[in-house]
Amino acid sequence: MIVTAHRSLLLAAVALTLVLGGCASPADRAAMTPQNLTVSKHHPYSLRVQTGGGAETGTMDSSNISNADLKAAIEDAVVRSKLFTSIVQGSNGDYELSVRLTSLSKPTFGGTFTVDMETAWSLTKTSDHSVALRKSVKTSGTATMSDAFAGVTRLRMAVEAATRNNIEQGLKAVAELNL
Repeated sequence: MIVTAHRSLLLAAVALTLVLGGCASPADRAAMTPQNLTVSKHHPYSLRVQTGGGAETGTMDSSNISNADLKAAIEDAVVRSKLFTSIVQGSNGDYELSVRLTSLSKPTFGGTFTVDMETAWSLTKTSDHSVALRKSVKTSGTATMSDAFAGVTRLRMAVEAATRNNIEQGLKAVAELNL
């Protein structure tokens, strides 16, 4: 009887650990894209986007942002907002936007997760390599227990919110430029 109670208690503890812990999932590019971004100007040029500083999410790691997903989220936000007339791949664009993830501070436990993020934004005119913008963008994103019970999900949501806010602030700064 005591052995059965201990076994049941152990199984319940293991199940709770799996539900609360789970496996980390990478930030989702669609969730990182600002959905209702409105910009002050629309530039009649093509844009090439490149990203760096990101990392893939490993099986035993916390949620990260890959360079490819960050690039796709920025490109999608540019297209949705019509900030530039087109996005190009390769070296054919009128302008090149380089966004480098310089820091991503993530909590390890708690009921409310706040993620702090910093990126370096640089916009360069490709014809003469003149720099139109060089800016550090610092943002944060928060997810609470009411957003998700599982800690790994809450952390991923906070990372996505910080990234979404970062992309929005960066693109609004680009929109204020006279190109």
